[in-house]
Amino acid sequence: MTYFAEQNSIEAVNGRMSVDAPPRLRRVMAALVRHLHAFIKEVELTQEEWERAIDFLTKTGQMCSAERQEFILLSDVLGVSMLVDAINNRRPAGATENTVLGPFYVAGAPERQMGDNISSDGKGESCLYTGRVIDLQGRPIAGARVDVWSDNAEGFYSVQQPGIQDKWNNRGVFITGSDGKYEFIGIKPVSYPIPNDGPVGQLLRLLGRHPYRPAHMHFMVTAPGYQRLVTHTFVGDDPFLESDAVFGVKASLIAPFERVQDGRTVWRSYYDFVLAPIE
Repeated sequence: MTYFAEQNSIEAVNGRMSVDAPPRLRRVMAALVRHLHAFIKEVELTQEEWERAIDFLTKTGQMCSAERQEFILLSDVLGVSMLVDAINNRRPAGATENTVLGPFYVAGAPERQMGDNISSDGKGESCLYTGRVIDLQGRPIAGARVDVWSDNAEGFYSVQQPGIQDKWNNRGVFITGSDGKYEFIGIKPVSYPIPNDGPVGQLLRLLGRHPYRPAHMHFMVTAPGYQRLVTHTFVGDDPFLESDAVFGVKASLIAPFERVQDGRTVWRSYYDFVLAPIE
């Protein structure tokens, strides 16, 4: 029998796991214990710090509700969400990169006609979004489903303002034709802060970090035979590109936003989405 001691804490805890436990669970928990104990030993965690950590986690759980997930927010600001996303969405060269889904996606957005305006509140600077959905060889993909959503000009998504915004404001689904082209009118999105009135926001302030996300349009692109793509396109001149609170920016996702002269909209953003096949 191995009794617990500082020197053999990892072996003592991992040695209690049953050999009959599911193999994947054994691997994950053994690694968790190993790294967690090593961290505690490295920083020589004090009793007071441990108690504060327990209090922080308790308050994080208490902040969670059907409308808000503070633990996911914590995962986001620590870069864990993006790391899990990156590991699970490795793509071949040339394919559009993934980024986090975010908490404001709503399934069931209305399917709209190509070229429709998804903004119903009349706020913000209009923007024409257009481009193609193509494969790795540059061939257009017909029948691709392009699900889009963004905040409004005040930095709020429709689900954050029920009764103020229409449920489907700045949301819509478009289906590509034989040319693979998509086109719709929305607004040029604005940067906004993630919820920062809870323990995660307090942590950011203590770390000297801001809570802002750079302006972006969300896309979810799916087509039979291809990997699902969940991504954003980012406004290239946003001041928060290099300090996104949730680490979601990738250089390849920074899209052109060009002012339009005498057009239907104030802005135009062209971006092609390249899908990887299901292997």
